[in-house]
This record gives sequence, structure tokens and C-alpha cells, in this order.
Amino acid sequence: MTGNSTGTEILGVGIIGAGPVTQAIHMPTLSRLGDLFAVRHIMDADPSVAESVAARAGARHSSSVEELLADPEVDVVAICSPHRFHAEQVIAACRAGRKAVLCEKPFAMNAAEAAGILVAAKDTGVPVVVGAMHAFDPAWLAAESHWGTLPETAHTIRSTIVLPPNSRFEDAATEVLARPGLTAPDYSDPAAVRSALHGGIMGLAIHDLPLVRRFVPHFEDLEILQARHVRPFGYLVSLRAAGRSIELRAAMGNTWKPAWTFEAFSDDAALRVDFSPSYVQAGSAAATLSTANERRSFGPYGHNGYEGEWRELARLAGGGAPRRGTESLIDDLAFALAIAEPSAEAATAELMGADA
Repeated sequence: MTGNSTGTEILGVGIIGAGPVTQAIHMPTLSRLGDLFAVRHIMDADPSVAESVAARAGARHSSSVEELLADPEVDVVAICSPHRFHAEQVIAACRAGRKAVLCEKPFAMNAAEAAGILVAAKDTGVPVVVGAMHAFDPAWLAAESHWGTLPETAHTIRSTIVLPPNSRFEDAATEVLARPGLTAPDYSDPAAVRSALHGGIMGLAIHDLPLVRRFVPHFEDLEILQARHVRPFGYLVSLRAAGRSIELRAAMGNTWKPAWTFEAFSDDAALRVDFSPSYVQAGSAAATLSTANERRSFGPYGHNGYEGEWRELARLAGGGAPRRGTESLIDDLAFALAIAEPSAEAATAELMGADA
């Protein structure tokens, strides 16, 4: 940790995993936050990628999580590795005594892993932030502070995502090294459909599920009404929980115009938030809160949720109290899993029934 011109301390950042998320999201974001952070160490399983990405920030590089966590100049850790490694790396970062941990979503793959994170966070007191960037977007936060009783009275919540492949926005943000290769799945195979539905919820819908859960804090009665796979990649899921109707819709293809909206409706109020696509570094969302007598707009503001989550990380590393505890993050994960697993089963069953 070093100081800056204002006398505050600059936090050293260690990043585990140097793929497109690190290159196109976190590195550009951290470059704008030089008064708070400095990238000190980049780790990746591919030594050449680690070296090249680290060179962009004048940081050290390695292919060892243990080496990064032992680096005395690393104050906070960002975990951007493949999902299956998240839980063990969050726990290791907590046990290493770092000041705070940012983990890309999901931070665990099952309840047992989440329970392990909770124990480590409580034992060490290290705050954990999950990179659900929409929850840190200033337009969302502004709407949240003005929506009154909408969470208690809303009857319908909807997340709608229409996007081209991530590479379009990754390439606009930076030159991406070593992008993972993709193959076209065989969607006549029920296993491929199941994987696509589960992956769609846990990889795409999960951006908005913490927002949905703001309106559905209790979901013991969650029921999947319909779940379908949308080609070439997407989903259509309808469910009910706590008396609310919830719609999750997504389609990724060669669309020219992206759209990402979150909406909530009650009998006398409506909220709409228009988010930028993932990887876009162009200010905040724009939110509109409407009633019969009033229409209020919030945003766009000068920074987005990516920057917001890093600012929250700096606040926590400085000793600030968490706005949401680890237990709440685990509830977010449980909510996502409660949707992903039965949705995947339902879509698979529909495909098999159609083929019968």
C-alpha cells in the first residue's frame, strides 16, 4: 500500500485470472481509479498471458495463486478465474489476510462451497464483494433510494437481455489476448440444452438476480412455471415466488442493437432501468420511476457499476461496514441455484418430450 497526492492510501490489487473480464473490464476500470488502486500482481495459468497483461500496468506476474497471495504489496484480491475455482480462491484470499476480496459471479457453485466462504469470512473478518455490477450502478442505487413501497407492492419483475456475443464489446474495450475458443453446441442433445439453460442463468441472468431478490427476499415457495432454451443462445423462464411473477428473458445473436432492461411493476408504480451491455465502459444505467402522478428519471451518471463495485471495495478495505453481509450474498446464490437447476431440468424434459 502506498500514498497518493491527497494523503490517502492506494490499495495494491492482485488479480487471479487474466482473461477477457480482467482485460476488458477490470483493467480499464482500475486505470480510472488511480487515486484508489494500483495493480501490483497478475496471476494466470498461462504464463505468457499473465506476463502480457501485467505489462500493461507495470505489475508483477505469476502462474501461482499462492505466490500472488504471499505478495506483500497485494492488499485486495480480485478473483476472475473460471467459476469452478472461485470458492477455494475466495477462501484462500480470506485466510491470507487480505483487506478485501472481489469475486466474479457466481462466487460458489453450490451450497457447500458457499458455506465454506461464510466460515472463512466470519473467521477472518475479510469483506467479500461479488461482482454483480448492476447492484452497484448509481442509477439503480438512486432509484432504490426513491422507490418507496415498490418492493413490498410489486407483482411483476422482469429482466430482458438482447445482446450480440461478448467479443463485440470486449474488442471495443481493449485488445484481448488468448480469448477462449468456442464450439457450437448440438442442441438436439438434451445434455447440451441442460448445460445451456443452467449456464445462461448462472452466467447471464445472475447479473440481475440480486436485483430481483431485492423484491423477493423470501423464496421458499419458488416455482418454475416455464423454462425454454432460446437459440442460438438464450432462455425464457417464468416463475413465481412470494406471490410475485418473475420473467427472465435473454437472447444472444447477431443483433445490431443491444438492450438490457430491468423492470418492476405494482398496481400504482413502475420501475424501468436500462443498463449498458457488459464490458461497456460508458457511464451508468438510466432509471425511470413512474406513478400516475409523477415520473422521475435517474442517470445516466458519470460512472458505471464496474467502477461502483471497486469503490465499494475501497470503502470496505478502509474499514467501512458492509452494506450487505456474506449471508445475503449466499442467499443471492441460493436464489440463482433454485432457478437454474429446475429450469435446466424443465427445458430438458420439454426437449425430450418433443422428440418422443
